[in-house]
Amino acid sequence: MVTLLAKLFVRETEDKNKMRQAYGMLCSILGIMLNVALFTGKLIAGQISNSIAITADAVNNLSDAGSSIITLIGFKLAGQKPDTEHPFGHGRMEYVSGLVVSAAILLMGYELAKDSLDKILHPQETSFSILVVLILVASICVKLYMFLYNSSVAKKIDSPTMLATAKDSLSDCISTVVVFLSAVVGHYSGLHIDGYCGLLVAILIFYAGITAARDTLNPLLGQKASEEFEKEIEDLVMAHEEICGIHDLYVHDYGPGRQIISLHAEVPADSDIMAIHDVIDNVEKELREKLGCDATIHMDPIVTNDAHVSETKATVYEIVRSIDERLNLHDFRMVDGPSHTNLIFDVVAPFDFRLNDEELVKEIFEQVQKKMGNTFFTVVKVDKK
Repeated sequence: MVTLLAKLFVRETEDKNKMRQAYGMLCSILGIMLNVALFTGKLIAGQISNSIAITADAVNNLSDAGSSIITLIGFKLAGQKPDTEHPFGHGRMEYVSGLVVSAAILLMGYELAKDSLDKILHPQETSFSILVVLILVASICVKLYMFLYNSSVAKKIDSPTMLATAKDSLSDCISTVVVFLSAVVGHYSGLHIDGYCGLLVAILIFYAGITAARDTLNPLLGQKASEEFEKEIEDLVMAHEEICGIHDLYVHDYGPGRQIISLHAEVPADSDIMAIHDVIDNVEKELREKLGCDATIHMDPIVTNDAHVSETKATVYEIVRSIDERLNLHDFRMVDGPSHTNLIFDVVAPFDFRLNDEELVKEIFEQVQKKMGNTFFTVVKVDKK
């Protein structure tokens, strides 16, 4: 059904932001309609059977409808064009709406857990009928379908909000299966497990809410770009033979499809600066056209045709790697003087490195003087990987 509706209401255009907004709004509207229908059916089933688990599951679907409304608003706001107050657009509103959905899921889990504990302490008889069974089975099928189409759309448009919605649908599907099993067991065995099943459903909802919150909160806090995306950037830049290496790559995420990147590109120091500037311009254009991100590239001139500099750099590199194989260096320069030589470079260290920056700088200085002589002085800046 989603595929058919997409053909009717979503235009496959070159503007990915407009297309993702259309898909997001379509799925949100469909989610509202299906969840309201499920709420109505389960509420009737809960009243007929006097089951707290079924009634709670019904209210959970009503909260899902509310979450879909929030998602709908989020996609609408995220699609707004940049303005004077938000020059990078409003794409992060999609993450904010996903976070609100996660909060609603957690709140529903809390309320359900509270009601289920009360039902455990004060158990009541539940009734069983074919109508209740049919409603629950239909609900399981609908929620499984919602999980599948939300997952598919989330992958298609790379949306953490739709992925959070898909996870919520899957947890709802599992929750309803638990509720259905509790109704069957209660009917045929006489055991009062309705409250316990409701509590299990609450735990599943809590888990879905926490994972969904993590997936939407991380981009807001500024998480690291994926290794695949960084590799794409590196491969595209290094495809130009004039560029010797890259470092200090930063990816700023202002919402799906709204990445701004900056990096340092190492170029031969004896190159024609106008020719290299033209190469850098072309690289920035390629990054925008092929990866959809705006790029700012800083040129770092390095000496490439001096054997003495190359040999010294290789020696220093081995010394740095002997301290820890995860360390790397770039921007290497030599400044010779009458009494000593300054070795100026940056070292890249992991965030969890055993030495702090001052300790690492001191360790490199001592190791260089020990292995190369006390006429060599290191001037080191520590970067984080």
